Amino acid sequence: MSDTRSKVLFVDDEENIRLTLGLFLKSEGFEVTTAATVPEALKLIVDQSFDILIADLNVGHPGDGFTVVSAMRRTHPQAVTFILTGYPAFETALEAIRMQVDDYLTKPTNIESLAGKIRSTLSQPRKEHRIQAKRLAEVVTEKKAAITEEWMALVKNDPNLQQIPMSDQDRKDHVPRVLEVAIKISSGEKISGPDRKAASQHGLVRRQQNYTVPLLIREGRFLQTAVGRCLQSNLLEIEISYLVADMIAIHETIETLLEESVTAFLEAKD
Repeated sequence: MSDTRSKVLFVDDEENIRLTLGLFLKSEGFEVTTAATVPEALKLIVDQSFDILIADLNVGHPGDGFTVVSAMRRTHPQAVTFILTGYPAFETALEAIRMQVDDYLTKPTNIESLAGKIRSTLSQPRKEHRIQAKRLAEVVTEKKAAITEEWMALVKNDPNLQQIPMSDQDRKDHVPRVLEVAIKISSGEKISGPDRKAASQHGLVRRQQNYTVPLLIREGRFLQTAVGRCLQSNLLEIEISYLVADMIAIHETIETLLEESVTAFLEAKD
């Protein structure tokens, strides 16, 4: 009988939920394997085959349930995937990835309806969810405006940066340019003289605006955070095999341009 039962991989970092929901699904006739961490889940996906994935949205860190979904999609494209979230308001964001996630479940979930929802999905014609993967540079290009706004939100929530009054446009006008250079470098080009000159000019402008070196560095760190959040939100679209190299290139570019800005800032004379 075990050979005919649908195999479920259930990923959640809360032990009580793994135990309770896992036992219920077993009582409903499913063959259940549980994982408490993303690395544990990824190893299971590589080593075994599964018909169903149920992954908490936040397995240790916000949004990293999508990492598990992405791995399942690439390794077992016919598997049914569910995201489990404690935030019903997240429905809007999930709508954007409906082509990769079959459905979502909100905590606390009704376990009886869960079994019915799984069986209903399994009874429908199975389709392979093939993802048209993109390089990170392409995703950053498409999401450049969103990254800039995410950076701006981080800056506005920082009390130290907000002590320096200026318009939003003056605050963020350098961000799209930095992203464009980072995209170029991650695509195999090199930082040009004009790129470095623009970064130096940014440092001079920030000095005139009464910034300090720590504030310059903080802005650069926030940009790396904004890019990282873009990566996390769009992980299912990104070509994983190039991800580490592309991410290193983008971060190193941001840091190199920041270094040029800081050097010009320190060398300037009032």
